[in-house]
Amino acid sequence: MTTLLVVAKEPRPGRVKTRLTPPFTPAEAAALAEAALADTLSAATRVPADRHVLVLDGRPGPWLPPGFEVVPQVGGGLDVRLAAAFAACSGPALLIGMDTPQVTPALLAPALRWDTYDAWFGAAADGGFWALGLARPDPALLLGVPMSTPETGAVQQARLRDAGLRVGRLPVLVDVDTASDARRVAAEAPGTRFAARYARVTATTAGVGR
Repeated sequence: MTTLLVVAKEPRPGRVKTRLTPPFTPAEAAALAEAALADTLSAATRVPADRHVLVLDGRPGPWLPPGFEVVPQVGGGLDVRLAAAFAACSGPALLIGMDTPQVTPALLAPALRWDTYDAWFGAAADGGFWALGLARPDPALLLGVPMSTPETGAVQQARLRDAGLRVGRLPVLVDVDTASDARRVAAEAPGTRFAARYARVTATTAGVGR
């Protein structure tokens, strides 16, 4: 049974995308986070996995489409939370975050094939990663990996190589963490909810020049 995992945080002001404030207000940052999450979930629902699971910190909202199981994140650091998400899967699993609203089903679909690779890795432009797929989910591959650093992706890839896994590469994507990231992703994915929300929040007088 193949599982597609989306790891996310409830988009509430003051709890998400704090690196967007300033220049955005906490409410604007949360609105952008909600749009990014909605885009991500929409793409995920169109990927033919056996299970679609939202691993959520917080409570579901109207942004949640049908077809998702919702499970709470465990406590601990991000490496512990990601490891636990994989540990709950009984077969191959692909894990993505909520920070890449430009993701599409076409980008994700290859990473649910396991005839050539044992793992899939999607590097983020900031040195982290936006996707990780494992044919045989092993929490030990993530535990202890330093998260949210410029070396996160390199360390995670080294873990996969050291385990002797054949690793397939997904395209490098930009995570939306900063205002410049938001501007770039909105420009690169103009048809997304995220781009539309970005246009609205930057159309106000306070948003000019962001």
